[in-house]
Amino acid sequence: MSQTDAYPVSERNKVRRLHERGRYDRESVHAILDAAMICHIAYVIDGQPYCTPTAFWREGEHLYWHGSSASRMLRSQKPGLPVCLTVTHLDSLVLARCGFNHSVDYRSAMCFGTAHIIDDPAEKARALDSMINRFYPGRAAELRQSSAQELKATMLVGMQIEQASGKIRSKGVADEEEDYALPIYAARFPVRQVIGAAEPCPRMPEGVAYPPGLAGFIPDRRLDEVMLESFRTTYGD
Repeated sequence: MSQTDAYPVSERNKVRRLHERGRYDRESVHAILDAAMICHIAYVIDGQPYCTPTAFWREGEHLYWHGSSASRMLRSQKPGLPVCLTVTHLDSLVLARCGFNHSVDYRSAMCFGTAHIIDDPAEKARALDSMINRFYPGRAAELRQSSAQELKATMLVGMQIEQASGKIRSKGVADEEEDYALPIYAARFPVRQVIGAAEPCPRMPEGVAYPPGLAGFIPDRRLDEVMLESFRTTYGD
C-alpha cells in the first residue's frame, strides 16, 4: 500500500486495543463514512468537552456538516477548532458462552482535523446543494432555491481529513476453544436499519411523479447500502 493510499499513523489515530481490527487505508475509511448519514463531532470549548450528532457528507478529503447560525458549537469553529468526527455502524449483537466474550460486530471510523466556517456565498450554496444530492441524487435541481435569509440562517462547516482510522469487527461468536462444548446458547443477531415505505405528503398536488433519483429508496433495503449507492451515484467514487 502506497503512502497516498493510507492516512498517516501517529499517536493520535493509532488503533491501540485489538489493533488487528484497525484500518488506515482510504478505501476502507471512506466506505465507512460514505455508508453513513449521521456522525458525532467531539470538540472542546473553554475546557468543556462536547459531542454533537449531525448529518455530514464527504467530498474527496473534505468533510462537511451544517447547522443553525445561532449554534454555539458552529460559531466556536469560525476561527478554526480541532475536532474529532466519528461514525459507527452496528452490524450485529454477539452472544457468547461467557460474559467476557459477548460483543458486537461493527464498522467505525474516526477522523481528525480542524473545522472552519465556510462564508463564501457561492461555495456555501454549492456545498449545500451537494449535501442534498449526496443523500438524494439529482434532487437539488428539482427544488425551490433557498432564499438569502435561509442561507444566512444556515452555517456551513468544513474540515480536511488530516488523519483517520477505521475499525471493523465482523467475526461473530468467538469463544474460548474449551467453551464451545458447553450447553449454552450462543448466536449472532444481525442488526439492520432499513428504509420504510414512502408516506407522501397529504398536501402534495396530484400528478407529482416519484423522482428518479429516489429509485434506490426501496422498502426494506438497508440504509447503509442506500447511502453508499447514493454517494457513488453523485460523486462516482
